[in-house]
Amino acid sequence: MVEISAAMVKELREATGSGIMDCKRVLAEAEGNMENAVDLLRKKGLAKAAKRAGRSTSEGIIYSYIHTGAKLGVLLEVNCESDFVAKTENFQQFVKNIAMHIAAANPMGLNPEDVDSAVVEKEKEIFRAQMLEEGKPENMIDKIVEGKVEKFYKEVCLMSQQYVKDPQQTITDVLKETISKIGENIQIKRFARFHIGE
Repeated sequence: MVEISAAMVKELREATGSGIMDCKRVLAEAEGNMENAVDLLRKKGLAKAAKRAGRSTSEGIIYSYIHTGAKLGVLLEVNCESDFVAKTENFQQFVKNIAMHIAAANPMGLNPEDVDSAVVEKEKEIFRAQMLEEGKPENMIDKIVEGKVEKFYKEVCLMSQQYVKDPQQTITDVLKETISKIGENIQIKRFARFHIGE
């Protein structure tokens, strides 16, 4: 049995923002291996986040982010369960990070159903023309186009975009992690991105 020191617990706590008892428990489970302990905490946190997903989110904040030079701005609504959480530093930092991500990554909508169908049809036409140009067999083209449309959605929908601060994670991953840290259901409700000249 590996001895779990207070320093190890402190290190894991600082790295993950998890509670002392949770850190102690996973360190024991991971036999002192810090990397495995972080993974265990993330898995447990995601399971907790999934349980909270059905809970009502009638509080929250509307946040405005104006990029340096005042040529680009984002207005973002993020909801949570209580006014108390809406005022916490963790929640506000999460909202700010998402607003900055939107400014940088320019998503077209939250999810596939929010993307203008005319834009999607145009992309399909372009993909189809590319496949014909490459001489792909007619019976394969629809399947290939379908795959390319899925990839397109991942790139243009906020929830499936790679987080600009950590491309290993999607916005959905970051949201679930935040839910497990804060302990309340959180929803990114809507956003608008404004750019001078667009």
